[in-house]
Parts: sequence; C-alpha cells; structure tokens
Amino acid sequence: MKQQNIWGMVLLSGCLTFSLATLGWSDEDERWGGKSKQDKNVWERTSDVPLVTNKNYQTECSACHFAYQPGFLPERSWKKIMGSLDDHFGENAELSDAMTQEIENFLVGRAADVIPNRFSRSILRSISAGETPLRISKTAYFERKHDEIPNRLVAGNPKVRSFSNCLNCHTTGDQGSFDEHRVNIAGFGRWDD
Repeated sequence: MKQQNIWGMVLLSGCLTFSLATLGWSDEDERWGGKSKQDKNVWERTSDVPLVTNKNYQTECSACHFAYQPGFLPERSWKKIMGSLDDHFGENAELSDAMTQEIENFLVGRAADVIPNRFSRSILRSISAGETPLRISKTAYFERKHDEIPNRLVAGNPKVRSFSNCLNCHTTGDQGSFDEHRVNIAGFGRWDD
C-alpha cells in the first residue's frame, strides 16, 4: 500500500512538473502578431521574435532604419530611446507627443523583459541589471552571436556597412526569424559558422 502511494506521488509530481514547464511554451506569440500554431511548431513560435504590428512605429522608424522588434531590448532601453528622439544617434527624430506615446507604449509593452520569448530572454540575460543599452548590437548576446563574422563582411562590405543593418544578412528578420542557419550576407552569400 505504501509503495503504491509513493508511485502515485511520483506520477503526480511528474505530471505537475510537465504541466508547469509547458506554460513557458504558451501561445503568447500569437497575441503579438506571430503566426498561428497551425503554421509553426512550439519550438519555432517561442524562438522567433514577435513581429512588429504597430503601423506608426513601422512607418516612422523604418523610414531611416529597420524597425527593430521590441523584444530586442528591455523596457528601460526603449523608454530612454523614446525619451531622447531629439538626438537619436545624431539625428533629430522627434515626433508628436501622441505619436511618441503610442510608439513607446508599443515598444515597452513587448520589450525583452515583458514578453515570454526565448530569444528575448537570451538577450535580456546578457544585459546586466544596471545597464541600459541603446543599441541592440552592443548587447553581449548580439556580440557573442556575431563574433565569428569577419569585419570585412559587414563594416567593410558596401552592401551591409553595419551590424545594425539586420535585413542585409537576416533576410527573414522582418518576419521575426533570425535563425543563424538562414544567414545570407549581402555581397558574400550564405554564412555558416
């Protein structure tokens, strides 16, 4: 009788552990504009960065650069970036107060420390608590992922010019996928480390 109770407890504990573990693999990405679970398996849904779904952010920011997914930086970084648009990396990118607030709400509501996404969590773990990075390319995660790529293929490549030009190598980046196995460096070709 006691042995039966022990095995029952072991089975119950295992079921509870499995159930709690699957909570991290929820359908949260669908809420932020990702593909439905029919389109992608669980691993892919939680590894891609949720898509940019705010039209004003897409329009205003992509006029000058790739509209980075909010899951690349923590909330504090997006607040600092949006609070200093008068000197946005040497440019005046000021918007109306209403537009600034709308875009900031979108960014901080989907920031790396808000969304349940493995990719964003990996970036977040590479940022110390007291750090507020303003460039995704300056996070330890980004630097580690790109450390094997020779500078001549990026900064020395007139078709890329900078690590901040994500779409010049990650051709599916605007779809939230930065899979390292799909890297195709403009002017060079497929990259395989």
